[in-house]
Amino acid sequence: MKSKPPAPTYSEYDNFAFHPHNVMLMLVLFAISALFLGTSAAFIYTRVTNGVGAVKIPWLFAFNTLVLIGSSYTMLLAKKAYLNDQTKNYQSCLVATIGLTLVFLGLQMAAWSQLFGDNIFLASSNAASYLYLLSGLHFAHVIAGLPFLAYFVWRSKKTMVDPVTVLVYFSDPEKRLRLRLLSIYWHYLDALWVFLVLFLFANQLIK
Repeated sequence: MKSKPPAPTYSEYDNFAFHPHNVMLMLVLFAISALFLGTSAAFIYTRVTNGVGAVKIPWLFAFNTLVLIGSSYTMLLAKKAYLNDQTKNYQSCLVATIGLTLVFLGLQMAAWSQLFGDNIFLASSNAASYLYLLSGLHFAHVIAGLPFLAYFVWRSKKTMVDPVTVLVYFSDPEKRLRLRLLSIYWHYLDALWVFLVLFLFANQLIK
């Protein structure tokens, strides 16, 4: 009599779509989207009803778009290196993502300083208030993601010290899931910034 093959083991990480971490991230992204879409709609409504003029966005906003796209690309390379068990590339790509993110944050503050230099302050007009509000909210969400990036770098350097620990790290389904979630969040922030720049630039063209 033939023995039955062992029943396939089920891992909670196999079903990514319904994993609690994924559901939580989707709820967070939905809330962020609602926040920015609501604020953008309020900006348009204010302009239409009160005849508010446009505010010229700093050129650094456009340059910062390239910086964020670069950070999204290095995050993509980090995920690829993780799947291919490439320790050095994985760590260096994560560090590069943090570096580009810090450049973005620094240039964003420089852009606000440029606005200050042009005597455009938070209370200067409703348009200026929305410009600072939208860019400031995005700035805050980028900062919120930095500790998670830093944790991945710290954890990988602390854990992967020999071939055995490297193998254990790269075969951990929980780490793979969390890296995927972090990648989704990072790509989302980059896409959101592109939307904001295009939205603010379009408003700038409408007198």
